[in-house]
Order: sequence, then structure tokens, then C-alpha cells
Amino acid sequence: MTTKQEAAEAVLAAKVRLGLSWAQLAETLDAPLAWTTSALLGQHPVPAEIAAKAAQVLELDAGAEAALRLQPTRGALDDVVPTDPTIYRFYEVLQVYGPTIKELIHEQFGDGIMSAINFKLDVSRREDPGGERVVVTMDGKFLKYQWG
Repeated sequence: MTTKQEAAEAVLAAKVRLGLSWAQLAETLDAPLAWTTSALLGQHPVPAEIAAKAAQVLELDAGAEAALRLQPTRGALDDVVPTDPTIYRFYEVLQVYGPTIKELIHEQFGDGIMSAINFKLDVSRREDPGGERVVVTMDGKFLKYQWG
């Protein structure tokens, strides 16, 4: 049986082999960009109809398609877990979406990182019929890796 991690590796290999972007995959699957990226990296269960379409587009085998549908064990980081509830939630966000953020930065900007030094952060409140929302905006300068 193919694992979610093996399916994610197959997705990445197929994405490169076929020259597809995450945005193209999201559009093809008619799903949000960040969700599509995170789901295909193994961080969300993918509904059967979307898994079938993704497998077709990415030329994945039946094992990988089935693995996409599995409930994930979320989180890709293995470091010590913070105990403060607010900080832990950010840790949880990075566990689930960190690989997605990394992929999208590299895809949109190239080989580099978002600066945490030349960086702006905004936290605001937004009213919502379903309950107040916390809006966190991270705005960091892109720093290209320079080799040699």
C-alpha cells in the first residue's frame, strides 16, 4: 500500500516531470491554491473525485490515488512542541502549511527564503458571522540564495 508520504513524493516528481505549477493544478482541480498544494503534499484527505482527477492529470498509479484519499497524520516537523496555547497554534499552522508555504515561495520567487529580519507582521481582528477572526499577515523580503 502506498503511504501519503510516498504519494506526496510521486506528486512532486510528476509535477516537475510534467512542468506543472501548483496554480495550474489548483485550477485544474477547481480547488483553492493553498489547499491544493497542502493536500497534494499529504496534509489533507482529498475527496475521491478530486483524487481521481489529480491522479489522471499527474499520471499517478492507483496506489498513489488511494493514498491521497487517506486521512493524514498532519505535520512535517519533528522538533519539540511549544506548550503555550497561542504559540502552539502557530506551530500547528507551520506543521500543516509549512511545506506548502515553502513550495509556493520557491515556485513564485525561485531558490531563496522569506526574511524574518526584513519583515513586517500584522495581527488584526475581523468580525465574521461565524465568530471573530484573527488575521495574521506576514510580510518578509525575499532573499535569494547566492551560491559562490
